[in-house]
Amino acid sequence: MDGITCDMCGKPLLVDEDVRYTADIVVIAAYDVMELTREDLAKRDIRAEIDDVLAELEKRDQKEIDEEVVAKRRFDLCLSCKRRFLENPLGACSR
Repeated sequence: MDGITCDMCGKPLLVDEDVRYTADIVVIAAYDVMELTREDLAKRDIRAEIDDVLAELEKRDQKEIDEEVVAKRRFDLCLSCKRRFLENPLGACSR
């Protein structure tokens, strides 16, 4: 996204177009409530599980970890590509 060209078709935006559009996409991890019972806590070594998760996280890139929770992207679009995007935002092929 440079604000100068359409990110879908490459058309110059500030020269060939009167207006440009931006599409913001935010992908957020779905959250499902996890219910722990006293029985779960008695059977599992929660401290060891937490330590294992933390050890794994230390090996990974911070940006990769962050994007597992929330990933944001912004795209510049010309009028034609804005219309195409709104008709089919996921770019799904017809089956």
